[in-house]
Amino acid sequence: MRRKIPNTTALAVFEAAARHGSFAGAANELCLTESAISRQIAALENYLEIKLFTRVKRQVVLNDAGRAYVKNIRKSLADLEAHTLSLMTDKGDDGVLELAVIPTFANRWLLPRLRDFQSKHPNIRINMAEKPLPFLFQDTQFDAALHFEHPSWTGVVKVDLFEERLVPVLNPAFFDVDQLRSPSDLLHIPLLHKASRPEAWRRWFELSGPAPSASALGPRFDMYGMIIEAARSGLGAGLVPRFYVDNEIHRHDLVVPFELELWHEKRYCFVYPEHKKDSAIVQVFRDWLLEAKKPFDVPVARPGRQGRRRKAA
Repeated sequence: MRRKIPNTTALAVFEAAARHGSFAGAANELCLTESAISRQIAALENYLEIKLFTRVKRQVVLNDAGRAYVKNIRKSLADLEAHTLSLMTDKGDDGVLELAVIPTFANRWLLPRLRDFQSKHPNIRINMAEKPLPFLFQDTQFDAALHFEHPSWTGVVKVDLFEERLVPVLNPAFFDVDQLRSPSDLLHIPLLHKASRPEAWRRWFELSGPAPSASALGPRFDMYGMIIEAARSGLGAGLVPRFYVDNEIHRHDLVVPFELELWHEKRYCFVYPEHKKDSAIVQVFRDWLLEAKKPFDVPVARPGRQGRRRKAA
């Protein structure tokens, strides 16, 4: 069935005329005559079978139908232009990768390493947008995602990266670390919780013995990035992935008071729809990720009660 879509030239002319508030302004922008603009508008109105402008003597003014229509089509025209430009630049290994990311993972792990990717593949541009939850690729413009492993991912190729290992951190400028003799001493400090990991502190305390019930107390935050900044500001102790705070630990902005790592059941992964498995850009980025993640590969069994590391001397 034939789509009911007007001529795109007429739509572009209409949008310009509506934005300028005159046929003359649209004619000047589009390098056309006013009569050509008038003919395009008339053809569009005939196609729609509705007037978009009110003619008052020698002037034209958008009517209610025209205002509603231009509001609805303006974004569609901008998207059509963006998609066209993207396709025109996507040739061979050149082009654009539309990547969905978890915000803190992108800020703390991906962005500090992305310059290496750009130096190796200067013709590939990566656009990133936040997607905190799994999604269906067919409903989006995304080519791939850096995300958590989750059963909601269907019809995708999944590449495992590494596991989340949580450690406690706090700012030594606000808390006397030398007074922390055992993990239970952290209960004298406000504990900062991730809202989606309400059990994390309890499970961490279980690494050294029975978990205190008080470990459930403390403010909650949506993202690890918030917890890290709260810990840096002296608001309490956070339980965060170690690789998120490597720089802060190196600068002594944060310290790890006890070397007990909680290995979370979730893994970071790279996922992309099955129809993208032959995409040169997706494969180049996947291969780079597999190299970048090697320092985080741990060739040992998951630590439990017997394998945990105790406080460093």
